[in-house]
Order: sequence, then structure tokens, then C-alpha cells
Amino acid sequence: MSKPIKQMMMDDYAARFGDLDGVVLVDIRGIEANDNNAIRSELAEAGIRISVVRNTLVKGSFDDDHSLGPINDLMTGPSAFVYGGDSVVNAARAVVKAVKQYPDISLKGAVLDGNLFEGDAGVKRLSDFPTREEAQAKVVQLVLAPGANVLGGAKGAGGRVLGVIKTIQEKLENGETIAKIG
Repeated sequence: MSKPIKQMMMDDYAARFGDLDGVVLVDIRGIEANDNNAIRSELAEAGIRISVVRNTLVKGSFDDDHSLGPINDLMTGPSAFVYGGDSVVNAARAVVKAVKQYPDISLKGAVLDGNLFEGDAGVKRLSDFPTREEAQAKVVQLVLAPGANVLGGAKGAGGRVLGVIKTIQEKLENGETIAKIG
């Protein structure tokens, strides 16, 4: 392959994957064509794509300072990037689910925001992470929880005071005397 062709492919990789904050790296070698199409269709429904890449050209496209740079360490043998969807966490979840149905998929690793997750265990660990939306919801819940507790305490105390006042009102309406407490 000529240098200009290699440079064009590296530029294409940089343009296609340069804005990503993470990818899952898999080896789909040995998977039959029909199964490969089925996997790609299932992932495409979730907005997730698989792109087979050339290792040396990917290594030339992303330096170590890039968010995908750490993936260079895992670029050996046939490789494919799995990316897209709402986040790389969703892509990892989808791939882990696909591996259950198609065990010939080999999970090589993943990278998220410059953090490398090596091998099968790393991808499975990444799939257990919360997505950005789930993490934001958790933070909002944690921020609002103290206020809700204060409000609940105020409502509880206020409810008890209201109950005492209601009892006093009923006794007065029935002509009963109210005994002094305390």
C-alpha cells in the first residue's frame, strides 16, 4: 500500500474516531457471515457500529495524548472498533450481551476517556459503569436527598402539631375541657 493511501486511511480514522471519548476493541474473526450480519444489525438498532480497522494505521492516527491513545497497546491481531450509541458504556453492554449469544467474539479491551480496560474482564467491568445520564441522575438524587429529608421532617413535625390543634378544636366544639399538659 502506498504512503498516500496509508495517509488517507489514517486521516479517515482520525476524522471518524477522533471525537470519540471511548471505544470497545473486539476480534470478530471466525464468526460466520450470517452471524456477523446479525450482530451488526442488533448493534445498529441501538445506534452502535462495528468498524474493522488496520492496527498500524490506527496506531499512527492516535498518539498517547489522545483519549483513544491507550488502545494502541491492545492493537494486535485482527481488530474492530465498537462505538456509538449514547456512550461507550452502552457499547460495552451491548457487546457483552452479544458475546453470550456469539461466544466467538473476543473482547480485547476498551478505552474510556483515556483509561484502558484490558481484556474480557476490563470490558465487562466497563459495562457495569453507569452511563453519563445514569451518573447525572444519581448526582441529582444525592443533591436533592437532604432537602427531601428536611422537608419530610418539617412535614412530619407540622403534621403532629396540626393533629394536636385538630384534637383541641374537636374537644372545644364538643364542650369538653382541655387539661393542662406538662
